[in-house]
Amino acid sequence: QSLGLPITDEQIQEMEANLDNIDFKMAAEEEKKLRHDVMAHVHTFAHCCPKAAAIIHLGATSCYVGDNTDLIVLRDGFNLLLPKLARVISRLADFAEKYADMPTLGFTHYQPAQLTTVGKRCCLWIQDLCMDLHNLERARDDLRFRGVKGTTGTQASFLQLFEGDHSKVEELDRLVTAKAGFKRAYMVTGQTYSRKVDIEVLSVLASLGASIHKICTDIRLLANLKEIEEPFEKEQIGSSAMPYKRNPMRSERCCSLARHLMTLVLDPLQTASVQWFERTLDDSANRRVCLAEAFLTADIILSTLQNISEGLVVYPKVIERRIHQELPFMATENIIMAMVKAGGNRQDCHEKIRVLSQQAAAVVKQEGGDNDFIDRVRADPYFSPIHKQLESLLNPSSFTGRAPQQVAKFLKEEVRPALIPYQSQMGGKIELAL
Repeated sequence: QSLGLPITDEQIQEMEANLDNIDFKMAAEEEKKLRHDVMAHVHTFAHCCPKAAAIIHLGATSCYVGDNTDLIVLRDGFNLLLPKLARVISRLADFAEKYADMPTLGFTHYQPAQLTTVGKRCCLWIQDLCMDLHNLERARDDLRFRGVKGTTGTQASFLQLFEGDHSKVEELDRLVTAKAGFKRAYMVTGQTYSRKVDIEVLSVLASLGASIHKICTDIRLLANLKEIEEPFEKEQIGSSAMPYKRNPMRSERCCSLARHLMTLVLDPLQTASVQWFERTLDDSANRRVCLAEAFLTADIILSTLQNISEGLVVYPKVIERRIHQELPFMATENIIMAMVKAGGNRQDCHEKIRVLSQQAAAVVKQEGGDNDFIDRVRADPYFSPIHKQLESLLNPSSFTGRAPQQVAKFLKEEVRPALIPYQSQMGGKIELAL
């Protein structure tokens, strides 16, 4: 109307007055008859708006309705997920800060490695999620509107409506894009926007799924080690057969759903590859499933992970005991250094430690006993020059390097600033429904 087409205020007011007056029963009957969902609703809307019936859907195509709506929904879906992801990062950041200094046994290949801290390990999880936060923001901000493009993307019907005035067609495209809340529209489309857009959207969600699967797998492994557990309700039952069980069911649920989320990206990959020329309809049914499921799955995974991160339980005594089981072997280099400083021969000391450590390893592996390497060092007169230093040489905090400082710097410079846009949406704790 603003560009000169003969559309009356009365017609516009009639449509505005009936926006929520949707006769779904009639729409269902029309769709059964017409076998076309958009036209079923066009007819239903026209029935409510007899004065505007003549100009409803004027110059438009079904993908003008469907694709533009999908892009709005995708954008709004990201806006729902981003605060949830920010909340998870915030809860884990608090956890990392609290345990930044607590030494814990590190693992590579799931074999004992150098010490790290509980907080530093948590920062590995947080860093992945921060990458996901950035990727979701980028995918949302990269979305453009399909706009007003016509049946094959040429805008021919609109050019005819405006009697060959290209500037009015371009202005219509710009106005509709702006009214939908988008800064840009795709300059070139077929009947649909490129289905590669769906690949980008589901790729970042699948990547989020991979991050959460890794985090929750770590938590499950730590639960087996009895070092860290997810929340466990007072009357919760871990197993119907084994009353003592405390199964990490929340983390298992996240892993289970994350696998589903990661596989959904295969749908748009295949769909984009088989869109013939300006479009084929074999995209439609698939997209209605995979796009919705991806956002719904990501949503519930984030809610569950928030619940986990708000109730993580740490068992310091177990962590300390595991450190003391492995630390004696890790301290061998420090012991050699101290002996050399005290006047010993490095090669002689190395051989002494090799023999004692193998004896201690045999006690652990063959007899099931505790690691008695340090006791053997204390009992050997050769090491008497450093006996008084052994306690300080075995201080776990001296084996964690710059882990505490890394945690503080990472949280201050990267994590907290990334959460600033979501501060007002952090909310309270979340209770997990069955």
